[in-house]
Amino acid sequence: MKRLLASLLAGLALTVWAEPFVPKDDAEIVQRLPYRIAAAERARHAALARDPAQLPLAAAAARAALQRARVHGDPRELGVAQAALAPWWARADAPPEAVLLRARVLQARHEFDAALVDLHGLLARADLADALRAQALLDAAALHQLRAELPEARALCGLLQPLAALPATACLAELASLSGQAVAAAQTLAHLNPGRGLPPEPWLALMRAELAERLGDEAAAPALYRLALAGEDEVYTRAAWADWLLTRGRAAEALALLERGPDAEADALLLRRAIALRQLGRATPLEARLRERLAAAERREPGRHAREQARFALDVQAEPREALRLARANWAMQREPADALLLLRAALAAGRDGDATRTQLARQLRDKGWQDARLAVLDRSFAP
Repeated sequence: MKRLLASLLAGLALTVWAEPFVPKDDAEIVQRLPYRIAAAERARHAALARDPAQLPLAAAAARAALQRARVHGDPRELGVAQAALAPWWARADAPPEAVLLRARVLQARHEFDAALVDLHGLLARADLADALRAQALLDAAALHQLRAELPEARALCGLLQPLAALPATACLAELASLSGQAVAAAQTLAHLNPGRGLPPEPWLALMRAELAERLGDEAAAPALYRLALAGEDEVYTRAAWADWLLTRGRAAEALALLERGPDAEADALLLRRAIALRQLGRATPLEARLRERLAAAERREPGRHAREQARFALDVQAEPREALRLARANWAMQREPADALLLLRAALAAGRDGDATRTQLARQLRDKGWQDARLAVLDRSFAP
């Protein structure tokens, strides 16, 4: 659903540098970005520097920065977005558009509770414009889904139906896929194509690819991932496709996919490059870089990057007990299919130390009617 929102990366670590660097003078080049900031965007920031309280300009700058963060996996853009919203950042009575954008920055930083407070406060406003209400409903539903609070997410998607039928239908279908109705949900999503003979929208292709993977549809998933990559080449999409390849032992293909993109240094992609190289038996300096970045992320945002830390411990460092500890911490914070898969893999790798976690996870997912062929392949306790 996060792709449907065109919202932010919730379970993906962004690039964080280990130590601050202070240039000697203003002309010194700190780093060359893999993407260009448009002249119109630079002009917008110049205008904001002269008068920061111009809400339309500030909102446009924040939206553009959030879009770049989502596409390129660059956390500095979250700082750009917050800076644009500075006049309203701490205000309880901030304008609705500023509140919505503030919530998206908080969501990207894994400050989920604070983001939900903003979003539910926004939805309580009787005079909220329909367009903003629709966006807030989708964002709040995505956050509740991320935490496996499916009834809350479903109620919000239901409220969205009269405002935006297509996103609401996709939202409800994805929730149904996590509640024992995965096959019917896949059929619903397939019927949302824009027209006969036309490929699905990239966000819809990605949603369908991930569902096909959970259903064990080996034929549909790769084709849908390729369609998703044909759109705006986001870090999340490239990482998801790489994971599909890595799971099937196709590390060389995954490595080629990850290295050819302009954002190969994003943490999410760097992590998968290290995993691919490990599977290929090749020595790499990436492991030391990743270790430094994850440590820096932990210092700056304690406890918010446990998914990536667990994946690094499990698939790169081969430390299953540490991976299990981190995967448990991650599961307490976010509960998407990728998080369940990571927790089970870590529990299995930890042997007897993971037995209680396996049993508890199986019971939790069975109670929700969760269907995921990947879990069943790993452990028969998860078979439907």
